[in-house]
Amino acid sequence: MTDTLVPDTSTTDELTARRIVTAIPGPKSQELHKRRLAAVPVGVNSMLPVYIRRAHGAVVEDVDGNRFLDLGAGIGVTTIGHTNDAVVEAARAQLGDFLHTLFTITPYESYVRVAELVAERTPGSFPKKTVLVNSGAEAVENGVKIARKATRRRAVAVLEHAYHGRTNLTMAMNFKAMPYGTGFGPFAGDVYHVPSSYPYRDGLTGAEAAARTIAYIEKHIGAEDLAILVVEPIQGEGGFQTPAEGFLPALQTWANEHDVVIAADEIQSGMARTGTWFASEHFGFEPDLVFFAKGVAGGLPLAGVTGRAEIMDAAQPGGLGGTFGGNPVAAAAAVAVIEQIEEQDLLAEARRIEGTLRPALEELQSEFDIIGDVRGKGAMLAIELVAPGTGATTKTPNSAAVQTISSYAGQHGVLLLTAGTYGNVLRFLPSLAITDEQLHDAVSVLREGLIEATRRS
Repeated sequence: MTDTLVPDTSTTDELTARRIVTAIPGPKSQELHKRRLAAVPVGVNSMLPVYIRRAHGAVVEDVDGNRFLDLGAGIGVTTIGHTNDAVVEAARAQLGDFLHTLFTITPYESYVRVAELVAERTPGSFPKKTVLVNSGAEAVENGVKIARKATRRRAVAVLEHAYHGRTNLTMAMNFKAMPYGTGFGPFAGDVYHVPSSYPYRDGLTGAEAAARTIAYIEKHIGAEDLAILVVEPIQGEGGFQTPAEGFLPALQTWANEHDVVIAADEIQSGMARTGTWFASEHFGFEPDLVFFAKGVAGGLPLAGVTGRAEIMDAAQPGGLGGTFGGNPVAAAAAVAVIEQIEEQDLLAEARRIEGTLRPALEELQSEFDIIGDVRGKGAMLAIELVAPGTGATTKTPNSAAVQTISSYAGQHGVLLLTAGTYGNVLRFLPSLAITDEQLHDAVSVLREGLIEATRRS
């Protein structure tokens, strides 16, 4: 593997491959970063301070002309690819018609169409309704208040290692305090963290893990006080922990028996990311509510809650909504995204990516003993790194290796995301537009990063 150090004039205008032409960050990015430090608070941190000029498909280009293979997709947002032509055209057409009316004053068709399309694709054949909002955290907040209204109960249960957002309520729902919640309290009350399924570390079957979770809920909360149990079918920030078979259906059965609303936070795992419309489908899980965001509008801000009609209708007229919720430009983009997923059979593309990337990661696992686990579904895969020689015993988290590898990758034209409660997970969220050639190139850089991390250990 050799980095391209000078522009390839034959592909100057085509964003198809990585290309490094300056130091990282380059001089123009460094100048912009000086302006940023003077104008933007340090709390708004950036993983790699390269400033992006344009992007398409699975490649982004910075202001210095460096091109990066994007294996993060804005943390799972540009699922169908940067600047997808159909999405751009749908947004452009809507811009020429109207930008805003506020759906709760004078509504418009695209909001309704998004609600219809998402309801048709979320798990479960029961009647559903949808409210659109701006962000994933806002979707979670609305889901909780809808469940509380429907059940007339107070308590919220979330799984260990969960991440749900940065608002006051969602900060209380997050498992990891730093950096999302440290110093920002007091937080909303009546939020309880209950045991999850973490097969790599707990060794439990799905039935055993579910029994542990249910016992904890019944002892520490009580079903009669529990309004909602929120789960990520595949945890995002928690490190792409994928539950053991049977865990989620067992929780669903218990929740249904006790009139507890059970919700799937599919903000990162939904919208074709895992090779199904929603990751819940992999586990035979039919939640009462589904929270979605990120990939639904191709990069424009849109999120929502879809759920059982009788639960969604619990809120009184005027109880749901917001000034920008379901913005018409974002809604038009979302319709185009859903249509593109179907027309281009992008569910199959997510499975193709898993078929290419998972074996490559497993091959690296056989070569490097610091890779303790390979997990995930579709185009939502991760490796958990442990200290050398501890993979089968103590499984000591190796966050230093993660930082070394992600830094090395960034310097060589590959954008990788970190994750995990212990900071020891590399997650792969490429767009479904990424090619096998691009994936193999990215893996070659990952391998070099693993060599560097092993050398330093």
